[in-house]
Amino acid sequence: MDRPDLPLNALRVFEVVMRQGSFTKAAIELRVTQAAVSHQVARLEDLLGATLFLRTSQGLVPTDEGRLLFPVLEHGFDAMARVLDRLGGRRNIEVLNIGVNTTFALGWLMPRIEHFRQAHPEIDLRISTNNNRVEILREGLDMAIRFGTGGWTGHEAIPLNEAPLAPLCAPALTSRLLVPADLAQQTLLRSYRSAEWKAWFEAAGADCPPLTGPVFDSSVALAELAASGAGAALLPVAMFESWIAQGRLAQPFGITVSMGRYYLAWPSDRRVSPAMSVFSSWLSGKNAS
Repeated sequence: MDRPDLPLNALRVFEVVMRQGSFTKAAIELRVTQAAVSHQVARLEDLLGATLFLRTSQGLVPTDEGRLLFPVLEHGFDAMARVLDRLGGRRNIEVLNIGVNTTFALGWLMPRIEHFRQAHPEIDLRISTNNNRVEILREGLDMAIRFGTGGWTGHEAIPLNEAPLAPLCAPALTSRLLVPADLAQQTLLRSYRSAEWKAWFEAAGADCPPLTGPVFDSSVALAELAASGAGAALLPVAMFESWIAQGRLAQPFGITVSMGRYYLAWPSDRRVSPAMSVFSSWLSGKNAS
């Protein structure tokens, strides 16, 4: 088929901006100035006669035209890179950028990550931790491990570990917690998911006391506070088993409540690369090797 003169440099810059979610991060990856990145994107928009990004107070937002173009370019550049690696006699190394909820990273992923590295040396896994509020495209990620219901608009998601919640506290506090109602006399440490304590008390058949005090967006921060004796925190027990085994935390009651689970998510319009497929299978237990 006939091909128009392809503005390859501008297309490459656009692809990097889409992955990184900002001109600044794209400039760092490409080792050029931010002005050069902006110039190439503007040139491509002029050539196409279409706007590819909206500049908002929250950052860059790709337009429908930008979202349509991106997966085609991503697939094409990935394919070219694989062929060039083979022609150059180099082992094909694929970079995979993963955003991970900090609790899951510390409680499950990091103790197992060396196994993945040894089993899949062809994948350069790069992990960024977050507090569960993550913009995959804007932050230049390929996939993210998140806690919730899995119903994120514009994303595919596969279920991973269940994460039932239970109160955890310093071992010294357990002598004062004989029945669930005794928790009403203690400081109940809160996460930004405000309905969790109420749901747990309902499951325990007790009244939920008024909740006051600061709100935290990190289960790890809540666990640290609980371990220091500051109160009881409602936490995913499976992610803090090592803390319990070490005597840093204790679980006074066996009652749990489920408010969601961990999922591996990625944008619906993103082509699933070989590395994404391998990581997904390994993480979901379909390929333990």
